[in-house]
Amino acid sequence: MMRYDDLVGVPFVDGGRTRDGLDCWGLAMILLKRQGYSVSDYSICATAVQEIAEALKDGSECGSYEHLDSPEYGCIVLLRLSMDVWANHVGICIGHGRFIHAYSKTGVCIDRLSRWKSRIVGYYRPGRLES
Repeated sequence: MMRYDDLVGVPFVDGGRTRDGLDCWGLAMILLKRQGYSVSDYSICATAVQEIAEALKDGSECGSYEHLDSPEYGCIVLLRLSMDVWANHVGICIGHGRFIHAYSKTGVCIDRLSRWKSRIVGYYRPGRLES
Protein backbone atom coordinates (compact mmCIF):
# COMPACT_ATOMS: atom_id res chain seq x y z
CA MET A 1 0.00 0.00 0.00
CA MET A 2 1.20 3.47 -0.85
CA ARG A 3 1.50 5.88 2.04
CA TYR A 4 -0.23 9.23 1.45
CA ASP A 5 -1.68 10.34 4.80
CA ASP A 6 1.50 12.25 5.69
CA LEU A 7 0.82 14.65 2.79
CA VAL A 8 -2.79 15.57 3.57
CA GLY A 9 -2.93 19.21 4.62
CA VAL A 10 0.27 20.31 2.86
CA PRO A 11 -0.49 23.77 1.39
CA PHE A 12 -0.80 24.32 -2.35
CA VAL A 13 2.20 26.06 -3.90
CA ASP A 14 2.47 26.33 -7.69
CA GLY A 15 5.69 24.50 -8.60
CA GLY A 16 5.92 23.08 -5.06
CA ARG A 17 7.88 19.86 -4.64
CA THR A 18 8.30 19.59 -0.85
CA ARG A 19 6.17 19.22 2.26
CA ASP A 20 6.36 23.00 2.59
CA GLY A 21 4.07 23.18 -0.45
CA LEU A 22 2.96 21.04 -3.38
CA ASP A 23 1.13 21.52 -6.63
CA CYS A 24 -0.83 18.69 -8.20
CA TRP A 25 2.11 17.33 -10.21
CA GLY A 26 4.46 17.62 -7.22
CA LEU A 27 2.06 15.47 -5.19
CA ALA A 28 1.58 13.01 -8.05
CA MET A 29 5.35 12.68 -8.49
CA ILE A 30 5.86 11.85 -4.80
CA LEU A 31 3.08 9.27 -4.78
CA LEU A 32 4.12 7.67 -8.07
CA LYS A 33 7.73 7.43 -6.88
CA ARG A 34 6.50 5.79 -3.66
CA GLN A 35 5.00 3.11 -5.90
CA GLY A 36 8.30 2.65 -7.73
CA TYR A 37 7.51 4.58 -10.92
CA SER A 38 10.00 6.80 -12.69
CA VAL A 39 8.34 10.10 -13.64
CA SER A 40 9.65 13.36 -15.05
CA ASP A 41 9.62 16.61 -13.12
CA TYR A 42 8.43 19.89 -14.55
CA SER A 43 8.85 23.31 -13.00
CA ILE A 44 5.25 24.23 -13.70
CA CYS A 45 2.41 21.83 -12.91
CA ALA A 46 0.36 22.86 -15.93
CA THR A 47 3.27 21.91 -18.20
CA ALA A 48 3.40 18.42 -16.70
CA VAL A 49 -0.32 17.84 -17.07
CA GLN A 50 -0.37 19.27 -20.59
CA GLU A 51 2.52 17.06 -21.69
CA ILE A 52 0.90 13.96 -20.23
CA ALA A 53 -2.44 14.95 -21.70
CA GLU A 54 -0.94 15.51 -25.15
CA ALA A 55 0.74 12.11 -25.03
CA LEU A 56 -2.47 10.42 -23.96
CA LYS A 57 -5.34 12.09 -25.77
CA ASP A 58 -4.60 10.59 -29.16
CA GLY A 59 -4.76 6.93 -28.15
CA SER A 60 -5.54 4.46 -25.42
CA GLU A 61 -1.86 3.72 -24.89
CA CYS A 62 0.63 6.39 -25.77
CA GLY A 63 4.09 7.32 -24.61
CA SER A 64 4.85 5.73 -21.27
CA TYR A 65 1.29 5.87 -19.88
CA GLU A 66 -1.37 3.20 -20.15
CA HIS A 67 -5.05 4.14 -20.34
CA LEU A 68 -7.27 2.33 -17.82
CA ASP A 69 -10.98 1.70 -18.28
CA SER A 70 -11.71 2.41 -14.62
CA PRO A 71 -9.84 3.79 -11.62
CA GLU A 72 -7.27 1.53 -9.98
CA TYR A 73 -5.45 2.08 -6.71
CA GLY A 74 -2.40 4.27 -7.30
CA CYS A 75 -3.28 5.35 -10.84
CA ILE A 76 -3.32 8.89 -12.17
CA VAL A 77 -6.66 10.62 -12.65
CA LEU A 78 -6.56 13.46 -15.19
CA LEU A 79 -9.12 16.22 -14.83
CA ARG A 80 -10.29 19.23 -16.81
CA LEU A 81 -10.80 22.26 -14.58
CA SER A 82 -11.01 24.72 -17.46
CA MET A 83 -12.98 24.06 -20.61
CA ASP A 84 -10.34 25.59 -22.88
CA VAL A 85 -7.90 22.68 -22.35
CA TRP A 86 -8.16 18.90 -22.61
CA ALA A 87 -6.77 18.38 -19.09
CA ASN A 88 -5.05 20.61 -16.54
CA HIS A 89 -5.20 18.86 -13.17
CA VAL A 90 -4.02 15.51 -11.82
CA GLY A 91 -4.59 13.38 -8.75
CA ILE A 92 -3.87 9.83 -7.60
CA CYS A 93 -6.61 7.26 -6.93
CA ILE A 94 -6.51 5.83 -3.41
CA GLY A 95 -9.37 3.35 -3.59
CA HIS A 96 -12.97 3.26 -2.41
CA GLY A 97 -13.98 5.92 -4.94
CA ARG A 98 -11.51 8.49 -3.61
CA PHE A 99 -8.45 10.32 -4.86
CA ILE A 100 -5.83 12.63 -3.38
CA HIS A 101 -4.86 15.88 -5.08
CA ALA A 102 -3.29 19.26 -4.41
CA TYR A 103 -5.92 21.86 -5.10
CA SER A 104 -5.30 25.59 -4.95
CA LYS A 105 -8.31 26.22 -2.68
CA THR A 106 -7.60 23.45 -0.15
CA GLY A 107 -4.01 22.25 -0.45
CA VAL A 108 -3.50 18.50 -0.44
CA CYS A 109 -6.83 16.83 0.26
CA ILE A 110 -8.78 13.64 -0.28
CA ASP A 111 -11.89 13.90 -2.42
CA ARG A 112 -14.54 11.62 -3.89
CA LEU A 113 -14.19 10.81 -7.58
CA SER A 114 -17.97 11.12 -7.91
CA ARG A 115 -17.78 14.79 -6.90
CA TRP A 116 -15.47 15.48 -9.86
CA LYS A 117 -17.07 13.01 -12.31
CA SER A 118 -17.98 15.63 -14.93
CA ARG A 119 -14.37 16.86 -15.00
CA ILE A 120 -12.56 13.50 -15.18
CA VAL A 121 -10.78 12.94 -18.50
CA GLY A 122 -9.45 9.48 -17.72
CA TYR A 123 -7.36 7.14 -15.60
CA TYR A 124 -3.76 6.27 -16.43
CA ARG A 125 -0.85 4.27 -15.11
CA PRO A 126 2.79 5.11 -15.81
CA GLY A 127 4.56 2.42 -17.79
CA ARG A 128 8.08 2.75 -16.39
CA LEU A 129 9.28 1.49 -13.06
CA GLU A 130 12.45 3.02 -11.63
CA SER A 131 15.59 1.04 -12.34
